[in-house]
Amino acid sequence: MSTIAAIATPFGRGGIAVIRISGENALGVAEKMFITGCGTALSEIEGGSAVYGKIISGGERIDDGIATVFRAPRSYTGEDIVEISCHGGILLTERVLKTAFDLGATQAGPGEFTQRAFLNGKIDLSGAEAVIGLIDAENEEKLRLCASHASGVLKKRCDEISERLIKLLSSVYVKLDYPEEDLAEVSESDFKAEMEAIYGLLSATAATYKQGKAVSEGVYTAIVGKPNTGKSSLLNALAGEQKAIVTSVAGTTRDVIEEKVNAGRITLRLFDTAGIRESDDVVEKIGIERARAKADEAELIIAVLDTSRPLDQEDGEIISLAAEAVISGKSVILALNKCDTEPRFDTDDVKKALDDATRNRPFDENRVKLCKISAQTGQGVEELKGIAEAFFCEGYVDYGSVAVIANARQNSAVCEAMGALKRAIAAFECGMGADVCGLDLEAALAAIGLLDGRTVTDRITNEIFHNFCVGK
Repeated sequence: MSTIAAIATPFGRGGIAVIRISGENALGVAEKMFITGCGTALSEIEGGSAVYGKIISGGERIDDGIATVFRAPRSYTGEDIVEISCHGGILLTERVLKTAFDLGATQAGPGEFTQRAFLNGKIDLSGAEAVIGLIDAENEEKLRLCASHASGVLKKRCDEISERLIKLLSSVYVKLDYPEEDLAEVSESDFKAEMEAIYGLLSATAATYKQGKAVSEGVYTAIVGKPNTGKSSLLNALAGEQKAIVTSVAGTTRDVIEEKVNAGRITLRLFDTAGIRESDDVVEKIGIERARAKADEAELIIAVLDTSRPLDQEDGEIISLAAEAVISGKSVILALNKCDTEPRFDTDDVKKALDDATRNRPFDENRVKLCKISAQTGQGVEELKGIAEAFFCEGYVDYGSVAVIANARQNSAVCEAMGALKRAIAAFECGMGADVCGLDLEAALAAIGLLDGRTVTDRITNEIFHNFCVGK
């Protein structure tokens, strides 16, 4: 691979900046631009060492700095790496980087250092994804989750499942090649039990996705209601600052306003939407259509009702929207706003309206909660956050020992492996041959390979690393 270089510290003026150089000729490039103070050539410095010296560009000394040497394979990328720390001036930092380019290094792409670490077997794909998660973490729970992936907890689960699948497959192949001899590692009587045990591991892992995704990516949350019920005020109260314009004029919010808010261990990706009602205003109608679209896409709906006014037909439409969401498996909070004023209806009225809207259709009653709030005073807002957290986090998770999947790619791979194993178990129960079971076990093994990156395509890896910052 070519030798790459990039600024590894954030852009801007600061105390220091770090220029990272990685590749086959990293030491060759670095020793031409860095003269050690001890007189030893940089290429002779022991790996894992830092040395003070002069930074040279165009034959002149432009700064003093520190060069830290990491030798392959004991480095982040698995290649030779030199990190040159200079003073953090914008022009100075760019001059040092340009010098590396002039000496043969090329500009690193987004996430290319981490991508090389993955390609060189230093980390698996879940560990690579954890790196960007650690950088982007917005709460302590995400830090814990990403740290567990970076330390290899999910990889260990993948390794365990892969090894057990390979053992089963070896028994299948032995039976096919030597049908008359008893050479299989797993006896026929234990074969089904082992497949079911592996399926159980996968099922337990799949069950972590709801919480893992809520922690890692956030919960897509739509705030809906008729005009002037306090939706934008609630967004501001949840965010702790004025993010949305609030007036007494109905229909003030015309477009969708997005904000991220921590709710305990999870992040809510909030979308404040236009008030839903019948309107002849062309612009407002577009906003209402977008509001309904956001509600369709959301995992959590916060339906805001104004308790200072009697329930009306427009409120009924909002409750019907909430009912349909619950029936479809989404989570709903019915936020009874303006609880600091004299109420014109109570929770029983809302429950009756919800029952009428569901028309006796089955739904999980645990997926809908009522919460009295005052967006104006902040009363009940923390309780609302707690309800949202409880929907997606059922209890404490020891990320140090529990393998948690955190994104759609990981979930898809686990579900694919489960589907393949389920087919293998069904084939075995129907008395089909070992070759049929073997095909499905191979499919399950391939799916686990997608999870940890052993068999992942270049397109997928490029998409993942494209989201990284340059220099990481």
